[in-house]
Amino acid sequence: MGFGHDGKTVYFCVDLEASGPVPGLFNMVSVGGVEVRWDGAKHVRGDTFYFEIAPDFDGFDAGAMKIHGLTQKHLREHGRPGREVMAALADWVKAHVGKAERPLFVGHNAPFDWMYVAYYFAWAGLENPFGYNALDTKALFMGKHRIFWKETHKERLLEVYPRLVAPDKHMEHNALADAEFQADILIALLDD
Repeated sequence: MGFGHDGKTVYFCVDLEASGPVPGLFNMVSVGGVEVRWDGAKHVRGDTFYFEIAPDFDGFDAGAMKIHGLTQKHLREHGRPGREVMAALADWVKAHVGKAERPLFVGHNAPFDWMYVAYYFAWAGLENPFGYNALDTKALFMGKHRIFWKETHKERLLEVYPRLVAPDKHMEHNALADAEFQADILIALLDD
């Protein structure tokens, strides 16, 4: 049974890739997101965003860089400045939220993505359009299905919600592809 909708919340499923475990020492190297809103009967995916970000900090963990495959050279040549990306992200979120609506940050293991996004907004001297609110789909899955945390991985989600389709292997750890999958996870958790 689904949750329905409160008439005010617009969800923003955000995923990012980083050069290491913590912001400030390491870099957010890419960020992608998907708007999820209520269409009157169900939650649906909306617009998307994706940015690759030029490095601002010195930290590059080889293991983290191997996960997403974006090289320092590629990011320095093609990434946008971090402050510019955060301003564009804030503007994008605000443009997708009506006067009576509020944005809600959603992550799959939200603490990781949230700490980077919140840090980067503060570092850029910008107001965080999400305020201090975030929803973790792993915790939502845990509570809805009364399972243990260790069972909240994406493989278990695919078992419980067989209509979900994970990104192709070559697209894993692409921030937009992961955010799109995360949006589908959120929709399944809210509507099924």
